[in-house]
Amino acid sequence: MAGLIRYNNGDKVVDTQKIVTSTWSNNTNNANTYINFTSSISTANDVTSSAAFFREVYNTSSAEIVKETQYALAYGHRKGSGSLDFTNAAGAIGNSATKVIYNQYRQLVYGDEASDFNFNGVTPDDIYVININRARYKHNLKPGTLNLTLSGSSLQSIQLTDDSISKSGSATITNAGRQFNIVSGGSGVMSGSSLNQAVGGNSGSYGFFYPDAGFIILNATALSASLHISRSLGSNVINDNLNQFMSAVSGGGEFIVDSEEKVTSQYFFTRAKNNEFNYTTNPSFIDTNGNLNFTSMVDNPKTFITTIGLYNDSNDLVAVAKVSQPISKDFSKEALIRVKLDY
Repeated sequence: MAGLIRYNNGDKVVDTQKIVTSTWSNNTNNANTYINFTSSISTANDVTSSAAFFREVYNTSSAEIVKETQYALAYGHRKGSGSLDFTNAAGAIGNSATKVIYNQYRQLVYGDEASDFNFNGVTPDDIYVININRARYKHNLKPGTLNLTLSGSSLQSIQLTDDSISKSGSATITNAGRQFNIVSGGSGVMSGSSLNQAVGGNSGSYGFFYPDAGFIILNATALSASLHISRSLGSNVINDNLNQFMSAVSGGGEFIVDSEEKVTSQYFFTRAKNNEFNYTTNPSFIDTNGNLNFTSMVDNPKTFITTIGLYNDSNDLVAVAKVSQPISKDFSKEALIRVKLDY
C-alpha cells in the first residue's frame, strides 16, 4: 500500500555543476558567421531611429521573418559628439544618441552619470560597446573564452580577449558584476605584461569585459591607435563612427565567447524496504463486500513501483518522478531509487 516516509539527512545529496555551451544560435562557435546587421545605414540620419543608437546582428538575413538577435554594437561619447543632436533648440547641443549610449553604460557600471570610463589611467571621451543579447547566454558569459578579432585599415588587426586567466580569475566588482580587462591575447591569456598595449603605449588599455551583464566596453582611442579607425568627433554629425566599428567587427572574422550556467541537482535516495509497499490501495482489487478480487495477494503479494511522489511537511505533493520501467516489489525484495531534481 502507498505510504509517506520521511527522508533522513543521509538520503539527500546536493550537487552543483557548471555547464558551458556556445553563446550563439544553433550552437555556432564563431558569431562572425553572422554579419547580418539590422537597418540600413541611411536610417542613422533619423535621430529617433534605433540605428542612430545601435546596430544588431542576426543569425540570418535581417529581412527574414524568423531571426534571432546575437549581439548589438553601439558608439558612445560623453559630450554627445559624433551624432546628430535631438533638436536644434538652444541648450540642446550635444544631446544626442552617442551621449545617451555613454550615459547608459556608465550608469550600468558605476551607478551614476558622473563617473567616466578610465582605461588604466586614460579617460577618453568615447567608447565602443558590444552588447550580447540576453537570450543568448545562460547565467553569465564564461571568462577566459572570449576571442574577438577586429580589423582596421591597411590590413591592421588585433585579437582581443579578457585577462581572467592571467589574473587567476580575480576581478573588479562593479554594479554590472565582475569586470575584467580587455587585452591583446587569446582565451583569457594576455600578451605581454602591460595593459597599455595599443600602438604608442599612451592610449590606455583596450577596454573592459563584464561577463555577468553580457557586454564589452572598448576604448575608442586605443582601438583607433592600433587599427587606424577614423573617428568623426564633430558635433551634430551623422554617426559614422558606428559604421566604422561595424566594419572592424565584421572584417575581423572572429567573435567567440561561451556562456555558463550553474545547474544544481538534488538527489533523493528513495528506499523501499522488504516489508514496505507490498500491497496496493487500488479499489479494483476489492469487491463491493471488501473481499480481495485476487486471492494471490493474500499469501504472495506483489506490486510494481511506477511513480515516486515527493511531499512537503504539509503533505502537499510537490514533485513526481516516473521510473523508466515498473519495478517488481514483494516481501523478498528491497528497492533503492535515486530521484533527481534539477533547478
